[in-house]
Amino acid sequence: MLTKSFKVDALQVNVYDSRESMGKAAGEEAVAYLKEVLRQKDQVYIIFAAAPSQNEFLATVAAAEGVDWHRVHALHMDEYVGLPADAPQAFGNFLRRAIFGKVPFASVGYIGCDKDPQQACADYDRVLARHHVDMVFMGIGENGHIAFNDPHVARFDDPLRIKQVDLDLKCRLQQVHDGCFRSLDEVPEYALTLTCPTLFAADRLFCVVPAATKADAVKATVCGPIGEHCPATLLRRHAAATLYVDADSGKYIV
Repeated sequence: MLTKSFKVDALQVNVYDSRESMGKAAGEEAVAYLKEVLRQKDQVYIIFAAAPSQNEFLATVAAAEGVDWHRVHALHMDEYVGLPADAPQAFGNFLRRAIFGKVPFASVGYIGCDKDPQQACADYDRVLARHHVDMVFMGIGENGHIAFNDPHVARFDDPLRIKQVDLDLKCRLQQVHDGCFRSLDEVPEYALTLTCPTLFAADRLFCVVPAATKADAVKATVCGPIGEHCPATLLRRHAAATLYVDADSGKYIV
């Protein structure tokens, strides 16, 4: 159930009583918008985040009826460097399990975790250069990152579409907290990420952020100054972004 709805700068913030109701509501709104875009365009491009925080949202989207997925192209926003191609922690594999393998997309573009990083960036950059992104399905990290744009590498004016970054300690610890890796030693130190300008060039952003571990990041995003110290604050400058939080992640803003 929606318990509070308000705007901060240009950002719409919706607070729900539970993680389940948040994910379902966000998924239903995303599907409704997707159907509207499909009525206006022949082809639609969507960037997907891969994280346990997106589980309820992605399940709702994948189960939606009446979507012509054959005209929808899927991309994803970040990937570890150096994992085996079949590693369950790889974001491409997470998304294959969650949605990419469940609906008949027109195409799915994988960054690839086992490629040479320079080549992977060059290959994906060519894909991004050819297509306008209509929608982004995203989250926020415990350190306020968007994709793998951690505060120390985030640039709101980044000239690149995709780049290799080193992951800060808080970001790597989050992967352990989320249950993706058993220990910090297993978490890769480097990743490839779509940059802030790439994500924010999309027409519509749906940002889904559950759990108490994200409460500080949500507070910084909604209440703090806009800046690269908390990359998610850039949401407040996008003309069509919605932040969905639950009672736990939104406990400091209600």
